Amino acid sequence: MQVIPVLDLIEGRVVRAKMGDRDAYRPIETPLSATADPIDVTRGLMRLGPFPTLYIADLDAIRGRGDNFAALARLREAFPDVELWIDNGAATLATVEATQLYGVPVLGSESQADAALVASRRDALLSLDFRGEAFQGPPELLSRPGLWPERVIVMTLHRVGGGAGPDFERLAAIRARADGRRLYAAGGVRDGADLTALKSAGAAGVLVASALHDGRIGPADWA
Repeated sequence: MQVIPVLDLIEGRVVRAKMGDRDAYRPIETPLSATADPIDVTRGLMRLGPFPTLYIADLDAIRGRGDNFAALARLREAFPDVELWIDNGAATLATVEATQLYGVPVLGSESQADAALVASRRDALLSLDFRGEAFQGPPELLSRPGLWPERVIVMTLHRVGGGAGPDFERLAAIRARADGRRLYAAGGVRDGADLTALKSAGAAGVLVASALHDGRIGPADWA
């Protein structure tokens, strides 16, 4: 199972996510980096292990308040061998194509007006976004698994940074309908025991942020 560090970006800086309340996010303070600059934070993460993939959430773009393409360009140049999964609220083909200059587009269900873009871009990742019990996005994206690409993120937004533990029940429900697709859990991971449980639950990978910065998950947990 792959451990994928997360960088949440606002105005070119990494912020600390908390319970999915994006307006309350503040620049990260972490023992892994002296600053909230994405290059510094990524270097700190890479000292924990040679992660082959990073997940980048451009929260400015997701909220329609600009973008962080400049920060993505810097990350691409500084870490050319790292695959970047980029969720920037892409809802048009033009945005997807612009995003591909820096990494793999993640199509968040919360950003889609309908299922057309997801259905046409099998090379992208799909993030099935939930707040509480409510699915965020066009209902057909959840009800028609045949539209899903090979890699699907199961994102429980209200658990992000909250320490409540992963949403195992939702992951199991999605897995039962996923027809062998690779599923990546996101939200609520607390410690190594959660990693072990997610692997047993069939997750191909897990997105992690706070537990890495707080030292609750380290190299011994994924060795």
